[in-house]
Amino acid sequence: QVQLVESGGGLVQAGGSLRLSCAASGRPFSGYTMAWFRQAPGKERHFVARISWSGGDTRYADSVKGRFTISRDNAKNTMYLQMNSLKSEDTAVYYCASFVGVRVTTAPGSYDYWGQGTQVTVSS
Repeated sequence: QVQLVESGGGLVQAGGSLRLSCAASGRPFSGYTMAWFRQAPGKERHFVARISWSGGDTRYADSVKGRFTISRDNAKNTMYLQMNSLKSEDTAVYYCASFVGVRVTTAPGSYDYWGQGTQVTVSS
């Protein structure tokens, strides 16, 4: 079992930056593929970014490519999402998720463990 806890959300003006963190506990962190998803009110949960267990392979949704950067520190059991040039459409609850394996997948159903989410609100 893996427990995931997100932090770092908040209110920011358009064009600003935020850095989200996801702290993992319960099992060795390094064997897990990790990802960020987000869900706006009344909408489905969507893929944002994904990082391999080694950190060497990353994938991004087209809507955030060039603005967001996913990273991880396996020694600290923590994953990050640096969000720059934020837009109002980035407003959502952001979730971190993980699964044991190396598949490249953006489907929420492929991820076994989820955090409780952290709210990001971008004002225009």
